[in-house]
Amino acid sequence: MYEQVQEQKTPLETLTSILAGIGSFIFSSIEAIVVALAISVVLYLFFMTPHEVVGTSMFPTYHNGEHLIANKVIYRLTKPVRGDVVIFKYSNEQDFIKRIIGMPGDTVSLRDGRYYINGILLDESKYLDSTVYTSGGEFLHEGEEVEIPLGMYFGSGDNRPHSSDSRAFGPIEEQSIKGKVWLIYYPLERFRFAEHVKYEE
Repeated sequence: MYEQVQEQKTPLETLTSILAGIGSFIFSSIEAIVVALAISVVLYLFFMTPHEVVGTSMFPTYHNGEHLIANKVIYRLTKPVRGDVVIFKYSNEQDFIKRIIGMPGDTVSLRDGRYYINGILLDESKYLDSTVYTSGGEFLHEGEEVEIPLGMYFGSGDNRPHSSDSRAFGPIEEQSIKGKVWLIYYPLERFRFAEHVKYEE
């Protein structure tokens, strides 16, 4: 029976082995980062889009400075519905976040500070306090009724006294809608999935 003599590595061989291990780790890390970035780019371009809430037009449902992700795919498969909170292109420099109140072909009116859709009072009690008064704007005046053209939607902010919305600038074109709000991810203490109201028709 012979003793097995463990071969001793020279300092150069030890250093080479360590460097090879570090190189392998760095390569694996870079590979993982590249894959993660590629997935993120695909998600951003085709499925999801990040946005920051700027202003208080949707308070208290959404807060100034919150970061959210909108689902870009859903409206390629289906149409927006009343109650959806959407991100849309307002101008070349600015996106807005609003709640869909009126659908294509609907009539929308304001009476005593409340929305009426096709002559029926819209129940907004799930996200608005009963004391909130919805005033008119340049497009929709108090006591006036307007019809929403086909291919367009009437959007309104939840913070009615401090929201520039379809009451002021008119209906939103369907092709300008970028996505449906899906997830609020920052700040972390307010992390949540978005809730969208379903109205009783």
